[in-house]
Amino acid sequence: MGVGPYITASIIMQLLGYVIPALEELQKEGEYGKQKYNQYTRLLTVPLCFIQGFGMISILKNQGVLSEITPMLFIDSLIVVTAISMFFMWLGENISEIGIGNGISLIISINIIGGLPAQIRNTIATVSAGGIIDTSKIIGLISFVAISILTIIFIVIMNEAIRKIPISYARRIVGRLQTTPIDTYLPVKINVAGVIPIIFALSIIVFPSIIFKYLSSAKSTLISNFSREMVRLFDPNHIFYGIFYFILVILFTYFYASIVFKPSQVAENLQKSGGFIPGVRPGKETQNFISNVLNRITLPGALFLGIIAILPFIIQKITHISTLVLGGTSILILVSVILDTSSQIKSHLLTRSYENY
Repeated sequence: MGVGPYITASIIMQLLGYVIPALEELQKEGEYGKQKYNQYTRLLTVPLCFIQGFGMISILKNQGVLSEITPMLFIDSLIVVTAISMFFMWLGENISEIGIGNGISLIISINIIGGLPAQIRNTIATVSAGGIIDTSKIIGLISFVAISILTIIFIVIMNEAIRKIPISYARRIVGRLQTTPIDTYLPVKINVAGVIPIIFALSIIVFPSIIFKYLSSAKSTLISNFSREMVRLFDPNHIFYGIFYFILVILFTYFYASIVFKPSQVAENLQKSGGFIPGVRPGKETQNFISNVLNRITLPGALFLGIIAILPFIIQKITHISTLVLGGTSILILVSVILDTSSQIKSHLLTRSYENY
C-alpha cells in the first residue's frame, strides 16, 4: 500500500473542507491550525490502512497466494501492512518538514526508480527471447525511447509555462518620499495543480478494483458475475479504465487548482498592497478576472495531465511491449520532483548566501 492510504486521507480531508467550513477555517489559523489539520489527516489514515490492507490480504487469499491463513495470522498481517504504511507517512512528513522537497513525492519517485532495473531486464529478455532478436520489438523499443524523450521535453515545457497577468502599483507617498509607479506581473502556472491530481486519481481508482475482486468470490451468482465484469472493466489494459482515469484526472485538476490558487485571496492581497490589474476594478471584478484566467488555463493543463496519465496505455498499443511500463505519470512525477527539489535547493543556497553576506 505504501503512502496510498495517506494520500487518500488527504483527498478526503480536502473534500470535507468544502462541506465543513470549520476545517477550512482551521487551515487559516496559522501553525496551530495546520498541526491540528495534519493530525486529523493522520488519524483518518489509520482506518484507511486497515480497509486497504484488509482488501489486499483478502485478494491474495482468494488468488491462492495465501492459501492457508488463520484469523490470527490475518490480523497480524493487517497490523504489519498498516504499520508499514504509517511508517512511510511519518517518513514523508519528516522529509517535507526538515528535508528538501515533498517527502511523499520523493518516496513515490524512489519507488519508481527502484522498479526500473527489473523492467529493463524483462524488456531485454522479451526482445531477445529464445536467443532470437525480434526486429519488430526492437523498433517498438526505439519508439518507446523516442516517445519518452518527447514526453520529458513536453512535461518540462508545461511545468514551466506561465500566464502573466499584468499588475500595476500606483504612485504612493511614504513619509516625505514619493514612490514611482511599478509595473510587474502575477505568474499563474498552466499546470497549477502539478502532479497531485494524477496521484489523487491513482489512489481513488484502485478502490473499485479491490472491492470488486473481493466480491467476485461471493456466493451469490449475480453479485459474483457483476463483480467479475467490473474487475474486467477496471483492468489497466481495458479502454474503460483509460477513459475513467482520464476523466478523473481532469476533475481532480480543476478541484486541486481551486485549492492551491484562490482568486479571492489573490484579489484581496492585491487590494491591500495597493496593486491592481490595468483596466479592471479592484475587489470583485479583479477576483472574477483572475477566476476567468484560471479557468481558461486550467483546461489545457488538465488535458495535458489526462494525456500523460493514459500514456502507458497508448505506448503499449503502439510498441506492443508491456514489460516496460514507465509511462507519462512516472516521468511526470520524476521530472516534477527533480524540478521542485532543484528549485528548493537553489532557494536554500540563495538564502544562505544572503545570511552569510
